[in-house]
Amino acid sequence: MTADDPTTPLDTYTLDELRRRTSVKWRAYAPDVLPLWVAEMDVSIAPAVSDAVGRALQTGDTGYDFGPVYAEAFAAFAHDRWGWDLDVARTRTLADVMVGLTEVIKVLTGPGDAVVVSPPVYPPFYTFPRAEGRRIVEAPLGADNRLDLAALDAAFAEATGRAAFGTGPGSGQRAVYLLCNPHNPTGVAHTPAELEALLALAAEHGVRVVADEIHAPITRPVGASGPTYTPLLSVPGSDDAVAVLSASKAWNLAGLKAAIAVGGPAAADDLRRIPEVANHAVSHLAVIAHSAALTDGVDWLDSVLAGIDRNKRLFGDLLGEHLPELGYTPTEATYFAWLDARTLPGQAGTDPSRFFLDHARVAVNPGPSFATGGAGHVRVNLATSPAVLTEAVERMGRAVRAL
Repeated sequence: MTADDPTTPLDTYTLDELRRRTSVKWRAYAPDVLPLWVAEMDVSIAPAVSDAVGRALQTGDTGYDFGPVYAEAFAAFAHDRWGWDLDVARTRTLADVMVGLTEVIKVLTGPGDAVVVSPPVYPPFYTFPRAEGRRIVEAPLGADNRLDLAALDAAFAEATGRAAFGTGPGSGQRAVYLLCNPHNPTGVAHTPAELEALLALAAEHGVRVVADEIHAPITRPVGASGPTYTPLLSVPGSDDAVAVLSASKAWNLAGLKAAIAVGGPAAADDLRRIPEVANHAVSHLAVIAHSAALTDGVDWLDSVLAGIDRNKRLFGDLLGEHLPELGYTPTEATYFAWLDARTLPGQAGTDPSRFFLDHARVAVNPGPSFATGGAGHVRVNLATSPAVLTEAVERMGRAVRAL
């Protein structure tokens, strides 16, 4: 997106064309519903990705994945984008981010151990650890939607048993803090100071920090001022931390699953302890697609980020015109809006997402699915065309006015 060409990959398809898609975003609801929920973008695919996948299909390069190609591509991107020197020797290629996080949690903890999370947060942060027999301890975000060190201190003490037994690191049970960086659904980009304080507190309690950084590339457009993503492993105190990253969200490749786990120097042995079977789920075609995106799809990404930034401003204008009851601050990262809908007339104590679905035929994510702090909120996916976004907010406004 430039002054000469205001279009972005978000402007490629009409609503009728988008409805031909068969992924969950466009099939979970009736055809008259505008879907602004699940983390899929309404974009055309980066040409570099299409070309790379097309070549692989033409040459029959559809076998098993091998080697550090994906990690090398991510390392080059991380160096150029964030000045982070990602060590390829301390990586594992895995099937996707949540599978990767789960494999790391299984190495660092055992059944009955705790995983600390900061709600409102991505729902699988609860379901995946629980499926492996881990218990969840909450350290809710503060009123400003940022990390709350006091809540984390109390949660870490509870998670390790230090609240009742012992005072030193290692005196209690093993525990992991599952960080969402940037945070989903609130779109907060944790600052270096916040991450350093978190790591210091975790070390004091003997808690290992494991980060989901899938939304890392989706921050402000290049050249824009303001908060941006900070890699956890670039922060002092992260030697024993682990981050799991993927190109899937930023390049809309959820259907081509691949991710890398990256460890600090003291976490290298932990990554090696992930069972070899975990690598068998990695799609070679996905690695080809993701590597091409990171290597040759950066201009495409920058255009998408410009479109997301434009949409955030448009969304604010639309809310001001059609739904002034909803408070809205554009997020620092991700392509989501996190809206407090508790002030809507006649909606006290109700689920605003159900109201918007039933009365406006707009699908958004219900806040309670993100656990504590989510009641009365909705998450809105802004990664669509201005036309779809405009129609959605107009529908929502009409539904509220009709109350």
